[in-house]
Amino acid sequence: MAIPSRILSLENGFATVECFGVERVVSLMLLDEAVAVGDYVIVQSGSFAMEKVEKAAALDSLAYLETVLAAPGGGAA
Repeated sequence: MAIPSRILSLENGFATVECFGVERVVSLMLLDEAVAVGDYVIVQSGSFAMEKVEKAAALDSLAYLETVLAAPGGGAA
């Protein structure tokens, strides 16, 4: 599942990103466009940012996921 993550910092082709309070470092080498601190990216396939996402779309997705995870069963299949 691809989840939008907010960029906290940038250094040498890598970004520290945060999603639901969890931070991790991801590579930016697969992105086609420049990103900045505060931008949102989709992180997939381990630790690679795959695409930049508009802030409004990222926040909508995160709010939806938070609702699903808070539901009885926590989104379990």
